[in-house]
Amino acid sequence: MEFPAGDAHPASCPICEDERQYVPPSGQEWTSLQALQRAGERVTIAELEPDLFALRSQPKVGIGQQSILLRTPEGNLLWDPTGYVDEAAAAAVQDLGGVAVIATSHPHMFGAQTSWSRMLGDPPVLVNAADRGWVQRDEPCIRDWTGDEEVLPGVTLRTIGGHFPGSAIVHWDRGVVLSGDTVFPGPSQRWVTFMRSYPNDLPLSAAVVRRTADRVCELPFDRLYGNLGNVVPVDARDAVLRSAERYIGWVSGAYDDLT
Repeated sequence: MEFPAGDAHPASCPICEDERQYVPPSGQEWTSLQALQRAGERVTIAELEPDLFALRSQPKVGIGQQSILLRTPEGNLLWDPTGYVDEAAAAAVQDLGGVAVIATSHPHMFGAQTSWSRMLGDPPVLVNAADRGWVQRDEPCIRDWTGDEEVLPGVTLRTIGGHFPGSAIVHWDRGVVLSGDTVFPGPSQRWVTFMRSYPNDLPLSAAVVRRTADRVCELPFDRLYGNLGNVVPVDARDAVLRSAERYIGWVSGAYDDLT
């Protein structure tokens, strides 16, 4: 998460101290884009499918999320921006058509969002109003949004909730959902899960999982991309519904006889 520029680091990081994340026993660590650049940090870009590109910081910065560039004839969306950006990364994105809008699935994925905006010509950074209080570097490029918002033709941001009150997905009418942590694909690529905290293993209730799955599946889709390179490459809508039933059964006690 970005903080304002200054000579000294902040006293604490609220998003790290929240129960959904953690500060390691070694203590909070801080860095800057300049320090990372001097250390040889870079951003790599790989095609996931036509007009969908994965951006990764190498080595990993922070959570190390996979940012996704979604390209359309009317403009591009940068989703869950990485925690590192430099002029080379910005130039590579510009070569793919630039960015019309930046958006995030939830506060853990804010990354270097305003720095990305500045280097890409100041496109708006959309932050769900329900999670606006987590922003630590407030810049003019940041704009609140709520509900569902079509940010490009066929590309809709949708408020789902669950992991955070404003947790969101992108629905692309090409049969794709970008899910962030709202729905998290598992290693088999056939199942997903839903959590309040992934590192601390805090579950969501059966009612919230039902609401989350139903909202995600209101529109058709076939592929679902998470934020760490994880994916459900086929039949993703069915995987979300099937996984919700399994999760609800376990947290409701339906399978207690197996324990």
